[in-house]
Amino acid sequence: MKKISNIVVAIAVSLFLTSCGLYNKYEQNNEMPADAFGTTEDVIAEADTASMAQMSWREFFTDPLLQQLIEQVLENNTDINSARIAVEKSEASLKAAKMAYLPSLYFSPSGTLSSYDNSPWTKAYNLPLQMSMDVDVFGSIRNKKRAAKAVVLQAQVREESVRANLISTTAQQYFMLIVLDRQLEILTMTDSLWNASLETQKSLWENGKSYSTAVNQMESSYLNVKNQIVDTRRNIRAVENAICRLLAITPQHIERSKWDASALGEIPDDFIKIGVPARMIELRPDIRIANYTMEEAFYNTQAARAAFYPGITLTATAGWTNSAGGAIINPGKLLLTAVGSLTQPIFARGKLKANLKISKLTQEDLKQKYVQTVINAGNQVNEALADCQVAREKHEYYHRQVQVLYDAYTGTHELMDNGKANYLEVLTAQETLLNAQLNEAMNMYKGAQSVIALYIALGGGTK
Repeated sequence: MKKISNIVVAIAVSLFLTSCGLYNKYEQNNEMPADAFGTTEDVIAEADTASMAQMSWREFFTDPLLQQLIEQVLENNTDINSARIAVEKSEASLKAAKMAYLPSLYFSPSGTLSSYDNSPWTKAYNLPLQMSMDVDVFGSIRNKKRAAKAVVLQAQVREESVRANLISTTAQQYFMLIVLDRQLEILTMTDSLWNASLETQKSLWENGKSYSTAVNQMESSYLNVKNQIVDTRRNIRAVENAICRLLAITPQHIERSKWDASALGEIPDDFIKIGVPARMIELRPDIRIANYTMEEAFYNTQAARAAFYPGITLTATAGWTNSAGGAIINPGKLLLTAVGSLTQPIFARGKLKANLKISKLTQEDLKQKYVQTVINAGNQVNEALADCQVAREKHEYYHRQVQVLYDAYTGTHELMDNGKANYLEVLTAQETLLNAQLNEAMNMYKGAQSVIALYIALGGGTK
């Protein structure tokens, strides 16, 4: 008998030692590459330099009207509300996983009526209160709870990701409205100037100093400006409607700042020159989600391992019954029972092994996806930085081009008034100046858009 007890103790100790690894906590082993953003000189900066990604969106976007618009979007948008609901659902699942440590309590009364060979009916009843509890010796419940917590973290970060994307989209649409307002202003001024040129050309034609073809060409260009004005107004309406969809409201006018009062007035060099240490990429929601997904897979694998070990269940019952074995007694008596059971899987038709293998493969797959997520993130940051740099450089060229072309336009117009230049030269100068002014405005928008893209690509907008 002593020999048997020693064997049982040895088996129990070996099971405990082999199951110790089931309690290990997840540790991220994937290091962020130092060259995640590439090797461009403008990309790599000092590691201790403050990053724009650490700024809250209220610090980053200082326009009061834009701040108010973003707050309304974050409050009303259906996508962000759905993300909040997903967080609440995952938190409910986590709460249930935590309560798995507690015993289950059931009240299950029952009664029977029986008669044998026309004998009088006998009444039997049971009024039991049952309690059942799983003993988490091998970490099955603990690992499931940790996996549920990782799911909650994923849901929370997804909500942050939705928030950041909404902030980015709202800001870009808002700045697009300001650019369109600027383009409409340019076109309206051009409309007035070209109308004056058209009237001058008509006067010259009426006095025999010009040809009707010159008037027709000038009027055609003037009507083209009119069409651009109509298209720009339609584009403004489309962008306003897009913002209204973000706000989950019916179409209406969107208040915005004027061109000079906007951050679009100048491309913010400080944002482009600011330090971008590679470690800041860890703030991105997609990378954090990938990490929490690997954590969830790790604990699911641990739970799959724990399924190979015995399951211990304690059950207790307390209640009144008048069924004393084969006899019926009245009144009933108090019945107390306590049962402990151990279930050791021996053959489960390959399910346990398959679940463990699938869990391990899932872990490996998620590691590969994490690497690709980091690569994609670095690529996005590199692209945004390049766009910022290009927009800043082109801003100077466009600004100078507009100045030069404006001088050329006024000079050519004076020459035409004095009969020293023909209408084609004036027409060319007018159209070239208009295109340069519109391009300058659009380049300013692209500059602001690239800065917003950089801010979001670095993980900004989540605060």
